[in-house]
Amino acid sequence: MNIVILGAGTVGTSIARFLCAKQCNVSLVDQSRKALDEVEERLDVQTVHGSACDSVTLFQAGVQSADLCIAVTDKDEVNLVGASLAKAMGARRSLSRILNHSYLDYSTFDYQRHFRIDRLLSLEHLTALELAKAIRMPGLVAIENLARGGVAVQELAVADDAKVVGVQLKDLELPKGVRVGLISNEENTFIAGATDVIKAGCHVTLIGEQEKIDDVTRMFEHKRPPRIKVVIAGGGSIGFNLAKILQRGQFNVTLLEANAERCEYLAKHLPETTVLLANASSRSELEEARVGKADVFVATMGRDEDNIICGVEASVLGCGRILGVVRRPDYGNVLPRVGIDVAISPRDVMTQQVLGMVEIGPIISRSNLAGGVAEVWEIEILPNAPITQSPLQEFDFHHSLIAAIVREDYVKVPGADDILQPGDTAIVLVQKESVAETFALFEPAQ
Repeated sequence: MNIVILGAGTVGTSIARFLCAKQCNVSLVDQSRKALDEVEERLDVQTVHGSACDSVTLFQAGVQSADLCIAVTDKDEVNLVGASLAKAMGARRSLSRILNHSYLDYSTFDYQRHFRIDRLLSLEHLTALELAKAIRMPGLVAIENLARGGVAVQELAVADDAKVVGVQLKDLELPKGVRVGLISNEENTFIAGATDVIKAGCHVTLIGEQEKIDDVTRMFEHKRPPRIKVVIAGGGSIGFNLAKILQRGQFNVTLLEANAERCEYLAKHLPETTVLLANASSRSELEEARVGKADVFVATMGRDEDNIICGVEASVLGCGRILGVVRRPDYGNVLPRVGIDVAISPRDVMTQQVLGMVEIGPIISRSNLAGGVAEVWEIEILPNAPITQSPLQEFDFHHSLIAAIVREDYVKVPGADDILQPGDTAIVLVQKESVAETFALFEPAQ
């Protein structure tokens, strides 16, 4: 595959190294000749000296025949313009890194659609998503993210005497806009089909509008399970995004931040999160925040050493599970020995996100779901694809499920009578053994 990377900084170089190892043809663009010279000494890439938002420079880099253009300079505006130009000049896919999180607020303005970019990526938001996956069921957060927050995903434990026990999914009479996506039991997790039967003690994943999901939860459980207490150390971009993701679910979230002005901002924008003015590096202040009583402690401060230290302190105080953000790769082997259960590297998160977009055909991105037994696809609906010819109820999805449709400026959970249209983007859950049959539905007829 031909990949053009705009920006030869730490992130761009890391992605280039990874893609070279995958035998991709990589071109790297940067305004710094020195940065490009350093890359050339270590990697087998083509380098182009010039501005990432100059059409002549992009032409020299080969965006007109690129399968993917990745804009990861340190300036949002350069990334947006560069990725947009690359797409207009012929790149099959383009993505732009975003530092200012307001660019990801689709409720105010849809920058992604305006610039015709396939994906806007915030390193901090992606890191928060990975942390959330480690706290919630892996894959669920991915569905919400790909659907731009337009659908909610909620996991429920089925009570022994719930009225849905023993009932096939097709007979549940769920309201339009709510679907059962996954069923988990003691043995495995699988994508729900119309004839599957709900059993007591299993877990079901509902996908749909939050208000409608709230209306049907009583069908599955009589009382809400105890809320999980999560303490987040650090109110920077990662901590803020993580709190924003978790406060929508069954979590009591407490956020510790040492800067008073930042605390005011966090309290204003996170109304369902308890924000405390506290130094997470201080054991006494961790004790005051009752970190030892928390189910999960997450260290998201700016320095790896601070995250490790407060993670160790939280473990000593008795917190059940410790997660942390660690940027230096040489710390990886040390962390399990000091009581940190999960460590997330922002650079690795970005690299894996890019890998998920190194795809052919209509698939924009794919990621694992339910421990690898299934996948989440973000897929472009192309003209003449079989899936566009009839309502969804007429297709046999072989234990696959269309979880959401992104169409122009809105997102919806499809019903049986919906018809996918060219230009739509679909979020699809696919059982591994059904990959070939499902992909055939989206591949345009020759």
